[in-house]
Amino acid sequence: MYTYNRFMNKDVIIVGAGFAGATIANLLANKGYKVLVYDKRNHIGGNAYDYFNEDGIIIHKYGPHIFHTNFKEVWEYIKQFDEFFPYKHRVLGNIDGTLVPIPFNFKSLELTHSKEEADLIKETIKREFPDKTRVSILDLLNNKNEILQKFGDYVYQKVFVYYTSKQWGIHPDKIDKSVINRVPVILGYEDTYFGDTYQFMPSHGFTRIFDNMLINKNIEVKLNVNIKDHIKFNENKVYIDEEEIKCPIIYTGAIDELFKYTYGVLPYRSLDIILEKLPVTYFQPAATINYPTSELFTRISEYKYFLKQNIQNKTVIAKEYSKAYRLDSKTDPYYPINNEINNAMYARYKSLAEQYHIYLSGRLAEYKYYNMDLTILNAMKLADNIINLLKSKK
Repeated sequence: MYTYNRFMNKDVIIVGAGFAGATIANLLANKGYKVLVYDKRNHIGGNAYDYFNEDGIIIHKYGPHIFHTNFKEVWEYIKQFDEFFPYKHRVLGNIDGTLVPIPFNFKSLELTHSKEEADLIKETIKREFPDKTRVSILDLLNNKNEILQKFGDYVYQKVFVYYTSKQWGIHPDKIDKSVINRVPVILGYEDTYFGDTYQFMPSHGFTRIFDNMLINKNIEVKLNVNIKDHIKFNENKVYIDEEEIKCPIIYTGAIDELFKYTYGVLPYRSLDIILEKLPVTYFQPAATINYPTSELFTRISEYKYFLKQNIQNKTVIAKEYSKAYRLDSKTDPYYPINNEINNAMYARYKSLAEQYHIYLSGRLAEYKYYNMDLTILNAMKLADNIINLLKSKK
């Protein structure tokens, strides 16, 4: 499927074959530019890589991925690479043994409160927020009405605080309530997890998308190559395998790894994803169930839901355990931990990349918690910039 020729005379070098790298490679190749893509893993697709197991069940190796966006240009671009079908993701939360819709909505309220309490809270919400379909937990906590304050604290305690402490390894007492401003409460019975205009899943999984993006006569892919073992920096020049590189380099991996941790190790959270194969048609009533107040894992996803697979008496679930990312263990960086100290370290790495004219794209390279749609959008913009740069050099 891919060629593995010796490196020679490329217009652009891209490190990483996830959404950022594959998008840029595809757009440049379509304009006739010769692109070399490196990836240190033995597969394309980055963390969105998936595969079908021996029973035909789709497995998302690095945790569940779902396409959703409000960016029309992203949807128009990505839908070229597979057939897609509408998919509305639904999440339940195990709240003291009761499964309720997440984000919290009126149904969740009715399942966790008496009818009298639920009716009073709904009536108060409608009066205080007559023109809104959703509010943040912080809106409730900061409201002057004591009924809404109490309800906001309930949702904060039962849905957010302990889940967040597990996810980020922070003691609940140290969680700043200001960080929950984006956590919504739905003012109604809408039970879908995302509110985006475009919500779809690829019919054949995400890896098929990457196959179609990278199968191009102008793209060469080299897997199992960790660029840090081949790249050198000297006097503002970049070398790969002792050859000076004069074409643009786009880097999408962990930026501290590229520069061999010169300024220190950037902190991330990582995941242990434990798969369990079970002899039942379905294990749980929704694609994902969060465990905010119980269990050591944060959530369980049942992958058959994502492609609506009708496979009897067989299923696979994935339990996610959040943990710290450590260089000396077999963990992957997933979630940047953005704070003043870490962002300052990242800024030094970014400055170093700019010194060597290396372009950064994606969650790890930019040290930002991007969803896939924003990763694709930013990659599309960077591809345009690179194309203009290459045109100017002709």
